[in-house]
Amino acid sequence: MKQYLDLLKHILDHGEKKEDRTGTGTISVFGCQMKFDLREGFPLLTTKKVLFDAVVYELLWFLRGSTNINDDLVQHTPIWNAWANDQGELGPVYGYQWRKWEKFVWDDQKKSYAKEHVDQITNAIETIKKNPNSRRIIVSAWNVADIERMALPPCHAFFHFYVIKGRLDCQLYQRSADVALGVPFNIASYALLLSMVAKECHLTPGILVHTLGDTHIYLNHIDGVKTQLERKPKPLPTLKLQDKKVLEMTFNDIKIENYQFDPFIKFPIAV
Repeated sequence: MKQYLDLLKHILDHGEKKEDRTGTGTISVFGCQMKFDLREGFPLLTTKKVLFDAVVYELLWFLRGSTNINDDLVQHTPIWNAWANDQGELGPVYGYQWRKWEKFVWDDQKKSYAKEHVDQITNAIETIKKNPNSRRIIVSAWNVADIERMALPPCHAFFHFYVIKGRLDCQLYQRSADVALGVPFNIASYALLLSMVAKECHLTPGILVHTLGDTHIYLNHIDGVKTQLERKPKPLPTLKLQDKKVLEMTFNDIKIENYQFDPFIKFPIAV
C-alpha cells in the first residue's frame, strides 16, 4: 500500500487549496491513479485500522439494491446515517442504480411507456461468463436523471470489468475522492467486489485500477495524514470467500485473515 502513502504525500506537496460543498476546505489535485494487484494480497490499508466489517456490510447493502438505512434484512455502514432522511431513506443511490436502473419501454397495446428496471450487476456477471472479450462490461451509478433525487450523488461513479488470460481486472472511476477517510474504504470495497465476481466466474482476481478525479485531503484531516505518513506498511492480509454466487453471499461468507495494522486514526466526516 506504499502507493497510497505516496498519493497522500503528493497531495500535501502539490495540492492547492480549494473550497468545497461542505465548507470544510481541502487541498486538492486532479486526475490520479493507483493500481493494486490482488494476487499480491488483499489491499486493505495497514498504516491505520480500516473497519473491514463495515466495508462488507456496505457492499452487501449495495448489492441488495437497498437505499434505506433501516433495511432489516441487511446491515449497512453507519456512515450513511448522516445523509438519510427521517425515514432512513437516501433516494436512488448506488444500490438502486446497480440493481434497478430505470428504463421506459414502449407498449404498443397501451400506446404508452411502461417502466422497467435493469439489473446491471447481473448483466455484468452474465456478460463476463458468456462474452468475456466484451469491452462493454460497465456498471454505472451516475444516472443524470436521478442525481437530484439522491441524498448524495455517487462519488465512485462507475466501474469497468476486463477479462484477460483467466484473470478479471476492474477499473473504478471516482469523481470525488476523500483520500484520508473514504479512499481506503473504497479500495477495499471494490477489491472485495472484484474478488466476489471473479469467484463466481471462475477467474483469478487480478488488478484493481483506481482512477480519481478531484483527489483531496480535507484541511481538518492534515494532522492525521501526517501521523499516518510516519508509519510503514505491513504485509497485506488474505481474503477468504465461500464458493457462492455474488448475490447469494452473506456477511459470514466473507473473511479477512492475517490483518496487521497500526492504530485507528479518527478523521471527521465532512457532510
